[in-house]
Amino acid sequence: MTGLDALPAGASEWLLSVEWTDAREWLLLTLMGFFTGVFGVMIGAGGGFVLVPILRIFFDKDPVIVAGTALALVALNAMSGTFRYRMMRLVDSRSAYMFAIVAIPGSVIAPFALGKMVSELPDLLFGVMLLGFGFWFAFRKIRGRGKSDGKRFSRRRFITPRALRMRFITTQGGSVYRYRFHEPAAVSMNFALGFLSSFFGVGGGFLRTPILVYLFNFPVRIAAATSLFALAFYSSMGAMVHLILGNIEWFPTFAFSGLGLWFGGQLGARVSGRVSGDWIMGLLALITLGLGAQLVFQGVWS
Repeated sequence: MTGLDALPAGASEWLLSVEWTDAREWLLLTLMGFFTGVFGVMIGAGGGFVLVPILRIFFDKDPVIVAGTALALVALNAMSGTFRYRMMRLVDSRSAYMFAIVAIPGSVIAPFALGKMVSELPDLLFGVMLLGFGFWFAFRKIRGRGKSDGKRFSRRRFITPRALRMRFITTQGGSVYRYRFHEPAAVSMNFALGFLSSFFGVGGGFLRTPILVYLFNFPVRIAAATSLFALAFYSSMGAMVHLILGNIEWFPTFAFSGLGLWFGGQLGARVSGRVSGDWIMGLLALITLGLGAQLVFQGVWS
């Protein structure tokens, strides 16, 4: 009896019907999910900002389906990484819950707006956003600016120093983080990030993490873990709306990419403490510039 003969009749017929091109696509989706999961969790982004361009550029998926499927994958990856980060005690829980609460309304509204867009426009808009972010970050690195001292916002007349909040976090490994930031400003930006999360399917963490680091004085590891924790909540809400609207491709994209993302997310959380924060942010800038340029080109000349 051969291996196929030992399988149930329906399973053996299905295996025989699988073509090489299908198997290759499934393998590529799994590998894409794994490596995206590793990097996405390391920076607290969920990986959507990498998944969306790859699915559009190399797999030629419909923008609406990409947004819904990628956001569902981001939610899965965020939950995977959050579980590990919570065990490592790297999450600023108060901030994470507040970020999620403010982001949820935007994440619920965005899928309805996406359905009314011209099909090529999301590619162009997302590409421009990626390029803008990449150039902003590169400009900061060239000028050699470090993290803020937490007082930048207190110099503005409409914001008082009393709004500055202090955090003390002791990790499982015994590291102690102490930082101060303007809580109302950090929380309020999350409505826009929630909208962008569901509109493009990117999660918004790739924007939140560097903003928390460079504008609000968060340590890189705390920013990544806190961003991912918040992302797990509001990306799940946005994914549910996409599900109701029929914007998720469960097979093969979600099934195989999700498998890779889950395991990649676990690995990403484990290795995050062994990688330099500057290296992580530098790689983030390079990836966003490259993918942004490709999406703009595709959006203009498609």
